[in-house]
Amino acid sequence: MEDLSAEMPELWGSLGPPTAGRARVFEFIAARSGEGASTVAREFAFYAAGAFGVRVWLVDLDLMAQSQAVSLAADPVRFGTLGPPAAATPSGPVFFKVQPPLRGADGRPWPDARYINAYCVGGSQLWVTEFRRDALKARQAVHVLPVGEYWSALRRHADVIVVDAPARERSQAGLTVAPFMDEVILVVAADQADVRASSQLRDAVIEAGARCAGLFCNRLAPAGSDFLRRGRL
Repeated sequence: MEDLSAEMPELWGSLGPPTAGRARVFEFIAARSGEGASTVAREFAFYAAGAFGVRVWLVDLDLMAQSQAVSLAADPVRFGTLGPPAAATPSGPVFFKVQPPLRGADGRPWPDARYINAYCVGGSQLWVTEFRRDALKARQAVHVLPVGEYWSALRRHADVIVVDAPARERSQAGLTVAPFMDEVILVVAADQADVRASSQLRDAVIEAGARCAGLFCNRLAPAGSDFLRRGRL
């Protein structure tokens, strides 16, 4: 598994100082699959929880892939073991809608909040979400919502929220929630010569009303490089 721990302090520092008493919400997204956005998001969340002792939530926005909990559980020596499942929504709202709704024996709709769990990682301050794909029934579909209630509620229960969005080429989910993020960080593979797709993604993030923090070049760490480059796409 790729270890980017050496790059994380500089990435954190490049994002500027936190605002006292207010949780920070960062979204990591790439234009294409395979650029490493999930790895960077996971490393960033792990670093923030360990270096500062603050409560960090890693929200896996790729509801049909859900790699974050699996990746963390696969390396218990480094990350620790995952705890039992807990509620991933602090006060009821979630960031997605399952349709058509499943109804229980009493005829009432199954709450969307029951489709997602959260796990404490290694007994630390890090939590990771996992959407319960196995709970979906035939003809049910899940849609990420352009609303901010979940993110506002989670801010009251975490100091740092890291959102791992699926690549834009596969999903619009990242752009859907981008307006509710404090910063959106674009991830591009260091060996990717053609950055036109990333440039188009940057423009789309800005058009969505979100703040684009810059570009993180994954798997590249030459001396003197800028890990987070602003406005250079």
